[in-house]
Amino acid sequence: MHGDSQSLVSVIVPIYNAEKYLGQCLDSILSQTHNNLEVICINDGSTDNSLSIIRAYADEDPRVRVIDKKNGGYGQGCNRGIEAARGTWISVVEPDDWIDPKMFQEMLEFADTFDQVIDIIKTPWTDVHNWNDPKKQASYPSLMVGRLKTSRRPFKIAEHTVIMELHPSIWSALYRRDFINEKHIRFIEYPGAGWADNPFLVETLCQADSIVYLDKPFYNYRCDLPGSTLNHATDEAVARPFDRWLDMLKIIERLGVTDKRVIGAHYLRGFNYTFGAIFDDGWDNPIVQKKTREVFSKMDPEIVARIPNLAPHRKRFFFSVMGGVPQKYSTLPWAKHLAREALHTARTEGPLSVVRKVRRVIVPEERSEA
Repeated sequence: MHGDSQSLVSVIVPIYNAEKYLGQCLDSILSQTHNNLEVICINDGSTDNSLSIIRAYADEDPRVRVIDKKNGGYGQGCNRGIEAARGTWISVVEPDDWIDPKMFQEMLEFADTFDQVIDIIKTPWTDVHNWNDPKKQASYPSLMVGRLKTSRRPFKIAEHTVIMELHPSIWSALYRRDFINEKHIRFIEYPGAGWADNPFLVETLCQADSIVYLDKPFYNYRCDLPGSTLNHATDEAVARPFDRWLDMLKIIERLGVTDKRVIGAHYLRGFNYTFGAIFDDGWDNPIVQKKTREVFSKMDPEIVARIPNLAPHRKRFFFSVMGGVPQKYSTLPWAKHLAREALHTARTEGPLSVVRKVRRVIVPEERSEA
């Protein structure tokens, strides 16, 4: 026990044109039952009323700090927040999301139950769908809920790679500031939003010596609206998921990670990005084809063949694209994985959600011509 429950938490809120939901976000942070906070609002060159809103909050609550800067992107904004942070712990809360009142209190009290110094406290989250229509808005437990049991001891990422495999939810976590600084971890400063959370996820998880997981969702995440990612307007946007996967691979290689469980988890994310790009922009898109081959060329076919929760049709697609003789693999691990997934979904969300998730996940892939 290290007195974590009393620690100062530095909450970084990277803001760009977020006026519509910014009040709800900041209210949820400032109403935390854990009061020892500094809320670092980074205005990244907003052209709406975001700056006026956060200045008004700062006038009312001394815990709010405002950093106004020229637009430099999500990663640059988060880095400014890290540099300015004074807390024992760092949190990132995105300005269009909100958090439940006891998030920081319960996470810190949980960390305080361990004798070992903790690097990362991780939790699941809640997915908010159709948030632009009050009549259709609905919240569902994220795929992380119930996936892992609440930790009895700290672990390294190789023991529970599902945290890497699913959404790069850097915001449903607390990071010890000394850990971030000692390991020289920062966001890559891509222009715009740029998926800068992806490399940060891998960098932190792969360098952490002590991760703990509390299986209770506090963070409410507004998901992409249906159809919002279809038919990207620029070549850079089409290539972005592939490029981020390659950037994450460079981090894994730089850190000297050789554990096949971690590498397999990264491969799984690569397949998710690939099939997402095929669905969004079509297999007939030359950039999708080129980038798919580039990503697949970085994968070890033997590891691909042995990933138990990688669908057989995705493995067949991999070997078809890459050519050559495919590795032998059994479909039994995949069948077991599907059975576990169906049971997990039925238990956490109810039987009807099994059908909903099949339609949401499997049907789009069948339409992809992949």
